[in-house]
Amino acid sequence: MSLVFAAVSPHPPLLIPAIGKQAAKKIAKTKAALEQMEKDLYIARPEILIVISPHGSYFPDAFTLNVGPNYQTDLREFGDLSTKIKFSGEQHLSTMIREGAREAKIPVSVISEPKLDYGSAVPLAQLTRHLKNIKIIQIGFCDLEWKTHVAFGHVIKEKIAETNKRVAVVASGDLSHALVTDAPAGYNPAGPKFDQKIQELLSAGNLSGMLQLDKKLVSDATECGFRSFLILMGILHDTHHTYKLYAYEAPFGVGYLTANFTLSI
Repeated sequence: MSLVFAAVSPHPPLLIPAIGKQAAKKIAKTKAALEQMEKDLYIARPEILIVISPHGSYFPDAFTLNVGPNYQTDLREFGDLSTKIKFSGEQHLSTMIREGAREAKIPVSVISEPKLDYGSAVPLAQLTRHLKNIKIIQIGFCDLEWKTHVAFGHVIKEKIAETNKRVAVVASGDLSHALVTDAPAGYNPAGPKFDQKIQELLSAGNLSGMLQLDKKLVSDATECGFRSFLILMGILHDTHHTYKLYAYEAPFGVGYLTANFTLSI
């Protein structure tokens, strides 16, 4: 049928009540932003949600397509053994994407991992509370060239257009982890520069500008969302959309960006 929703989401585990507790108050802007995004996603009535995660199974020379009948969130690495949200997998569109990538000579590793990493689990937990029957597809990026990430996005876009389902895409990823001295990666001046620049480029839909970013700047920023965003921009290529910023904040020295690319359908 068509792409009906596209967005970028951060994935701070503190958003999960069993993990965040009182500390979650420090990311109130992000929490409120994702609550608004959830409403907008619900209005879009998606039947399939593709989540692009930086933290699933990883292969340096191939994208990852996690295909299975069922999934469950797994947040034990954060001490949370109670949050176990279940999802159904989507098989048909997954197969179409895999075949499309093969035809385009884009390497994709197909896996079947029922445990969802936190890069997928956190956005899904926030955004699907009222979408009980939604089916998901989990995708991971790799170390291939940035333009190959965009090309993979083009393949996904083509296959979405061929399906008879309503499809949403959420690119999960945090911005720089090096914004202040006590940030997870310490401070690096590239951090604030990257966060400002990537927001400017996303808001302008400037894909060529993203591809021309200084690779050292991106590396020094210690981010985890850039390649997720590149795939999303490939999916959004030649679509009519309007950038809508929900929130940006960095209370822990990690940039959390929540934004929607409102589609003209």
